[in-house]
Amino acid sequence: MYIDIHTHAFHPKIAHKAVDHLNSFYSLTCSGDGTISHLLERERKAGLDKCVVLCAATAPAQVIPANNYAISLQREHPESVVAFGTLHPGFENWEAELARIKAAGIGGIKLHPDFQSFWLDDPRLLPIFEAAQNDFVFEIHIGDKTTPSKNPSCPYKLAAILRRFPRLRVIAAHFGGYRMWAHSLKALAGKKFENLWFDTSSTSPFATPLLIKKLLGAFPHERILFGTDWPLYDPVEERARLQRLGGLSDAKIEELMSNAGALLTEAVGHAQPGPLH
Repeated sequence: MYIDIHTHAFHPKIAHKAVDHLNSFYSLTCSGDGTISHLLERERKAGLDKCVVLCAATAPAQVIPANNYAISLQREHPESVVAFGTLHPGFENWEAELARIKAAGIGGIKLHPDFQSFWLDDPRLLPIFEAAQNDFVFEIHIGDKTTPSKNPSCPYKLAAILRRFPRLRVIAAHFGGYRMWAHSLKALAGKKFENLWFDTSSTSPFATPLLIKKLLGAFPHERILFGTDWPLYDPVEERARLQRLGGLSDAKIEELMSNAGALLTEAVGHAQPGPLH
């Protein structure tokens, strides 16, 4: 099964506004319109069978609505969507929310410190990681166009978390450090983090062939997961660009596209679908 591990889709009522925000924040023009229908259309065009749709609450009050939307997406598109829910360190009732989304069949949690306005070394996250590490996979945005000390989500902060919680399963987005790939290589490559994966999203548009090949060679091949960051980038274009820059054969790009299968099967297996409250 071929999987896009990193996508975003928004409720039709806010999709246009969300895409406008992404265009402004990243100074680009998104490839997609932000709706689930457009996402699934482009994934099929790229030969992908399933996508992980990531939801993140930018404020504590948005945690429950965001998770409700994640649950609804997964239920409405059971053959093509795996949805990841979200938490926020400012959300006080996080233990009950973990239980609720697990019971609803959600096996993953997205954290985006830069968008959610907290730091990855926020001590309020520690009990959440402790409680969630056996039941959820975390997809965490890492990096930005600044120095690690000024970035809420740098590779060094992630490395510290992984050392503290060795059983915590983490997908480090953007090869472990968007616009911080040298730091990702220094902090994360060659380290014995047994439960760390990397996604390829939002890297190839900025990288040289040399950098892509270096990143592909630095991390275990089976731990690299194909991701597009849709609606920012199109799955058809991203597949072709990553293959070209990385000098990958058809078989190798297909391996990257299928690497997430076992991880997602394990994650969703922990969750038992139940009623949406």
